[in-house]
Amino acid sequence: MKTIIAAYSQNRSGSRASVQAALHTLLTVPWPSQREFRACIQLLSVLQWVLSFLLMGIVFLFLLVYLVFTSFWPVSALYFAWVIFDWDSPEQGGRRSAWVRNWPVWKHFRDYFPIQLVKTHSLLPSHNYIIGAHPHGILCVGAFCNFITESTGFSEKFPGIRPFLATLAGNFRLPVFREYLMSGGLCPVTRQAIGYLLSQNGSGNAVAIVIGGAAESLSCQPGVTTLILKNRKGFVRMALQHGAHLVPAFSFGENDLFQQVVFEEGSWMRGIQKRFQKLVGFAPCVFYGRGFTSIHSRGFLPYPKPITTVIGEPVTVPRIQEPSHETVDLYHAMYIRSLLKLFNDHKAKYGLSEADELRIL
Repeated sequence: MKTIIAAYSQNRSGSRASVQAALHTLLTVPWPSQREFRACIQLLSVLQWVLSFLLMGIVFLFLLVYLVFTSFWPVSALYFAWVIFDWDSPEQGGRRSAWVRNWPVWKHFRDYFPIQLVKTHSLLPSHNYIIGAHPHGILCVGAFCNFITESTGFSEKFPGIRPFLATLAGNFRLPVFREYLMSGGLCPVTRQAIGYLLSQNGSGNAVAIVIGGAAESLSCQPGVTTLILKNRKGFVRMALQHGAHLVPAFSFGENDLFQQVVFEEGSWMRGIQKRFQKLVGFAPCVFYGRGFTSIHSRGFLPYPKPITTVIGEPVTVPRIQEPSHETVDLYHAMYIRSLLKLFNDHKAKYGLSEADELRIL
């Protein structure tokens, strides 16, 4: 019996010593600095944004379909009934939420890169505007941060102006994801949705359109500034029909966030990308960024490269219900000249050299 008690006492002493040693080790481990903690929060903010856009719609679609076959089927039934009732809301201005646009997470998202918005000219609340956002990049990070969140102070720089950002209409067919998009001010890139904002939503609306679209993302790579714009004239025609002024905007650094495998024109892989783009609406890019654990690893997160979005001088556009091809060409050329001036005036300030040129295809 004495032997058992002695062994038990020895075991307790050993356990106490182990706990004390563990506590001592824990206390001696250096805690992350304030800078490291901020970097971690910024990385998580970017991770949630990427996962939201890649997975939110698909996850909720499968979840709601799964619930149909369980005792929770009324949840799916009620939501799908709501979607049918609310089907046209994305085409009619959506449901912007100042609360969502001012979430604290967006400031951490902004600081990760970082992203800044530069104002060169005022936008009057008495007019409506179409903002041409360039370049597309891979994920349109600059356009999202500046026009869908208030982290860069859009409303402070342009008081009285309500920004919207047009994106693929198919995104608004995905459950829950559609509510998330509308809450920030995203709308379908359709004539009906943009026309509603420019004609039936009062004045002071600024609809940002990434003109180059999916085709431009295929040419996105660091050090190359190529825009698909020469034959993109639909936005000019819409501006003329609604009397909306045209505003060029360029995000310096957008193309530096990811590395992409660019396939040559005429190659079979490029052909597959273009066919997929015509069928679905977006191009399947082969790209990579940084990993979650280290900036030197490979993953799907963007590299922390600075982005500076410069809003240029508005091109005054008259209202012409049925503009001729010549009129559309005239204002399209005026827009391109304004965009080139913006690029050349600011390229040396934000990461490019004076020798760099903007290629327009």
